Amino acid sequence: MPIDSPTQDGPTIRPMEAIDASAGDVVVLVGTTKGLFSLSSNPGRGAWTLTGPWFQGEEINAAALDCRNGRTRLLVGATSSHWGPSVYRSDDLGATWVEPEPQTLAFPDDAGAAVARVWQLQPAGEARPDVVYAGVEPAALFRSDDGGEHFTLDEGLWGHPHRSQWQPGGGGLCLHTVLPDPAGGPRLAIAVSAAGFYRTLDGHTWEASNTGIRAPFLPEPTPEFGQCVHKVDRHPTQPDTLFLQHHWGVYRSDDFGGQWTEVGADSLPSTFGFPIVVDPNEPGTVYVLPLTSDEFRCTPDGQFRVFRTTDGGDVWHGLDKGLPQENAWLSVLRDGFSADTLTPAGLYVGTRTGEVFASPDAGETWRELARHLPPVLCVKPAVLR
Repeated sequence: MPIDSPTQDGPTIRPMEAIDASAGDVVVLVGTTKGLFSLSSNPGRGAWTLTGPWFQGEEINAAALDCRNGRTRLLVGATSSHWGPSVYRSDDLGATWVEPEPQTLAFPDDAGAAVARVWQLQPAGEARPDVVYAGVEPAALFRSDDGGEHFTLDEGLWGHPHRSQWQPGGGGLCLHTVLPDPAGGPRLAIAVSAAGFYRTLDGHTWEASNTGIRAPFLPEPTPEFGQCVHKVDRHPTQPDTLFLQHHWGVYRSDDFGGQWTEVGADSLPSTFGFPIVVDPNEPGTVYVLPLTSDEFRCTPDGQFRVFRTTDGGDVWHGLDKGLPQENAWLSVLRDGFSADTLTPAGLYVGTRTGEVFASPDAGETWRELARHLPPVLCVKPAVLR
């Protein structure tokens, strides 16, 4: 049942059906604490259909829709309270799913570790159309060279001398961000909560790259590592320019993480938050969703506002048209905010109280697409080919 207006009763949920979408349509995967849902629309993004839930009762912290190399593949990181985590895939928009073998995503026997949760599934880009990365807990990086069917551990990062000193953030010791080189080169970056930002320039040797990021909660406020990085994003045409939401600030780097500079402190109501999103059409346009503080992780003053900069982080402005502005004490997790690749960009936000809001015009106006879902863990849009 389409969603025709934000005041209409909720759409009919269609359990275990395929997503009704075709080339050019937008599909938004919504991972929750109790399963995976999908919202789909035509390119006009006016009427939406909600489908799901798949994997009922399981946590969905990671999801991706991979449209490279002629495939239309759903990848889902699901965690069962009984069976544990796994990566499932569907090549028919959810009509059927392949349940992988237990060894599909697992540490080698001699690693002395077991995957607790899949936090990120990241296709590598058009230059390497079969490569998919998975970030997991405990913090480790896995790579697939067959579109997500099998994964192998990145031994270089797993064996890094800092790893034994990494400390978990509030959500665990999770590798939650993977930034592949869009040109297909060897450079790769990751972020771990609460170890910080790491990069490799040659595809093998990893280094901590947190210079300039403050960590006031530590005895040494500018350590080599130990920063609580919440999320990092960048525009594919300017991969050296990175934007980072930290536990204590918003940062920018123009040299692929070699040096970081804090931005936005004078024009944001708070520099605490979790997600950060770079507009896919405008490299200098970035969005954040501030929360009041570490102690009170709700929107400031009970107003749900997305903040946007169009100058690379110097000045930020609140966007609120269509968003609740009274008694809206909402919270959004690190992967609960994302953008599609249409022009203008569509923005999608899922809350811990089960609402999904969307903007078809790069944040100028918003509407509620769904409510009363389980707490939203991730929101991942894609445009079908």
